[in-house]
Amino acid sequence: MKEIKKYLESRDGEYSFFFEDLDCGYIYGFNEDKLMPSAGCIKLPIAMALLKQCEGCKLNLMDKVKIGPKDKVNGNGILHEFSDREYTIKELLIAMLIQSDNTATNKIISILSIENINETIKAMGLKNTKLNIVAMEEKLHDGINENMTTALDLSICWKHLYKESFLNAENSELLLDILKRQQLKNKLSYYFYSKTKEAVASKSGDLKNIENDSILFEIPQGNFTFTVLSDELPSNVYGTVSLSKTGKMMFDIVCNDWSK
Repeated sequence: MKEIKKYLESRDGEYSFFFEDLDCGYIYGFNEDKLMPSAGCIKLPIAMALLKQCEGCKLNLMDKVKIGPKDKVNGNGILHEFSDREYTIKELLIAMLIQSDNTATNKIISILSIENINETIKAMGLKNTKLNIVAMEEKLHDGINENMTTALDLSICWKHLYKESFLNAENSELLLDILKRQQLKNKLSYYFYSKTKEAVASKSGDLKNIENDSILFEIPQGNFTFTVLSDELPSNVYGTVSLSKTGKMMFDIVCNDWSK
């Protein structure tokens, strides 16, 4: 993993990463506690907060909510293109994670409230993650009131899902299944073998000059989580190249030099 640290130190911009072998407990990090803009990666803990509310019988995934004109926001996703209609909370959850849909995200945030989401984030043991603003406001990227997280905190989310230590088994499995169907896999898992790539659970995010990705994957050598966050990039294309190269380096290490 030292090679990855050396590579990222040679790249323009700011980077952090955290790697963990979830079977043996080996960890390696670089700036893993550094606060970074979360971009769309914040939707992972939001999803976990939603399912925690369902476990407490405060919500049901089959409850229906109306998406009207005032709920629609541009950007990622497709719900804002549709006519006004009702959706189940589960449909909003799927849209938020698979398409990173901003309309679905903001509706879920309004249902839960920012305050309750942040309380749940603390209950997960995420010490440096905070939801401050809704999806489209984040596009302003003013560096003051952004949603923030760390590479370590996002990796803890995956560990909770893998170990079923925060959500129950049913909801942990549900969330992992949805996240494996994530449509945006052009960063850390870009160079993975096709069959492995299909089984990668991931949540990525981007803003201007920011590229983030966080993944959980299983191969014969074990179960692993890997998160890379970036900021102050020369361009988003540059960042995507950095993350895809980093993902390949990590994948080669665990495939060729790892044993259970």
